[in-house]
Amino acid sequence: LHPTAAVCGTPTERALQYILSHEQLDRGRYAGPVGWFDANGDGEFGIALRCGQLADDHRHIDLFAGCGIVAGSDPDSEFAESESKLAAMRWALGED
Repeated sequence: LHPTAAVCGTPTERALQYILSHEQLDRGRYAGPVGWFDANGDGEFGIALRCGQLADDHRHIDLFAGCGIVAGSDPDSEFAESESKLAAMRWALGED
């Protein structure tokens, strides 16, 4: 289930190595599967493309959001899109 090619890229192993060498952070739950399943085998899963993870001190939260960056991406536009995706979480936390 994780990482998905939709978030990591393809070929998956090579893309994952590239991401790890350039991001220099552990994504934690970001871009991972979130969902449920029951004893009957029913369930639903999605990908945590916008999420927060409570820090070990339980006083801070790390917020994550990203974009689908490709060869033709404009860095300023991608940054603006990421900021837009974080806006609702920042508002809910009283940061805006």
